[in-house]
Amino acid sequence: MALFARTREDIATARRRDPAARSGFEVWLTYSGLHAIWGYRWAHQLWRWRLKLLARVQSQIVRFFTGVEIHPGAVIGRRFFIDHGMGVVIGETSEIGDDVMLYHGVTLGGRSASTGKRHPTLGDDVVVGTGAAILGPVTIGAHSVVGAQAVVVRDAPPHSILTGIPAVVRPRGSAATDDLQYADPGIYI
Repeated sequence: MALFARTREDIATARRRDPAARSGFEVWLTYSGLHAIWGYRWAHQLWRWRLKLLARVQSQIVRFFTGVEIHPGAVIGRRFFIDHGMGVVIGETSEIGDDVMLYHGVTLGGRSASTGKRHPTLGDDVVVGTGAAILGPVTIGAHSVVGAQAVVVRDAPPHSILTGIPAVVRPRGSAATDDLQYADPGIYI
């Protein structure tokens, strides 16, 4: 997809996800989460070209300016949005599907120093609340919500709600979660 079209898609995603966004120009100019994603894309391309040191330098420059650290080896889908970006960390072997949203302070981290897959996989349309940590090679199924400050260390099927330390997995839309189904995970869950 052409760079300009992808940038327009990112801006449209931010405007759709953030009710405080007043214009596309404002989003383009001031949204550090988007700046981090744009910087990540360049670093990821360098990583794919096997210019790994240059990719890491690029990602650290982006981290310095945005407060968001995305390893250039991570794989991120389309329409990814980081709201209020500061403090987000995305590890090297993380995989993020399409239409995923992270709030500030989220960590997609590892639990070991082993090689191979050691970071989380998030399915399509997953929302991760403020300060949540998803640790290790766990998979969060599509259309799931991870609540604020949750610590996730095990897999969750699609359409789940994960809350607590360690996170408890409940099906989304069940009697126990009906009140939470449409809540903003950055604030209420």
